Amino acid sequence: MKVAIIHDWLVTLGGAEKVLAELIALYPQADVFSVVDFLDDRQRASLHGRRAQTSFIQRLPGARRFYRHYLPLMPLAIEQFDLSSYDLVISSSHAVAKGVITGPRQLHVCYCHSPMRYAWDLQSQYLHESGLEHGVRGWLVRYLLHRIRAWDYRTANGVDCFVANSGYIAQRIWKVYRREATVIYPCVATDDFELSEERDSFYVTASRMVPYKKMDLIVQAFAQMPDKRLVVIGDGPQMGKIQAAVASNVQILGYQPFPVLKDYLQRAQAFVFAAEEDFGILPVEAQACGTPVIAFGAGGALETVIDGQTGVLYPAQTTAALCDAVVRFESGFVADRARIRAHAETFNAAYFREHFRSLVDDRLTQHNA
Repeated sequence: MKVAIIHDWLVTLGGAEKVLAELIALYPQADVFSVVDFLDDRQRASLHGRRAQTSFIQRLPGARRFYRHYLPLMPLAIEQFDLSSYDLVISSSHAVAKGVITGPRQLHVCYCHSPMRYAWDLQSQYLHESGLEHGVRGWLVRYLLHRIRAWDYRTANGVDCFVANSGYIAQRIWKVYRREATVIYPCVATDDFELSEERDSFYVTASRMVPYKKMDLIVQAFAQMPDKRLVVIGDGPQMGKIQAAVASNVQILGYQPFPVLKDYLQRAQAFVFAAEEDFGILPVEAQACGTPVIAFGAGGALETVIDGQTGVLYPAQTTAALCDAVVRFESGFVADRARIRAHAETFNAAYFREHFRSLVDDRLTQHNA
């Protein structure tokens, strides 16, 4: 059986790339495709050393740094991959990967991290944060997103089976595509983390510094709590904005390798999270260390954090709500670290491998009957 795995783009390592690594481990004979692949050798090792076959966008001017600017060309780029010789096509998609062209004799399984946020329900937020609410450029972007939505909806018909990374994303898939999706939580490498009982007096947050992650909100909230120390790990386009809001009790470390991240997760009082995330792997990794999570109570956090048992959930993406959650955490939360760790283990990689392989095998049997 010939297998192809298609990923949107390979520029950095995040939750979607961890799922891709597990897909490659499940199907080591598969060929890998991506719109662009700019990973370095260290990052590529996390994908079992695999290099993707790329589209024409890989060779366009400035693609390494400004690949997102080529989004209007990505539907065309993804459709140019010739997958006609493959029996099984697996797309790992949060943007355009699911739009690959397949035939009636091929099985196309889409592991959907999310329908395109900025083209659908987060369009207004994206335009606001990008300064594109008004003017000619704003209307041009609105028109391009309108075209992308039409393409995105149409190409959902080419998917034989949708798999969602959470119940929250399954709801979004139904809302956008009117398709049912099977929920299989993404793999979290809980075995890479150890339970730690010893704690320091700081809180920690970590993420890519992009608008919807709300890292600036966390920094601003801790600026209002000068007696509490916050360590921030991550890098991205919003680094300058976040640094501008830093107070003396907030330490920004920038990007850090896994051993450093792990060390801070194991020693922190709690992991702080403010995004409305599709699933959210980092909160589960924190819990794998026995570290409770203070998270915005929406999206995937409602499925990965048990309020009052493995963490504290707060109701709004505001500094006031986050500050109140920290106060509630310090005044009433008792951390049962073994229980927190046990909860995290329900999202481990073995769960993902078993359920994804079983689903694909069942679909192949039905498809070939």
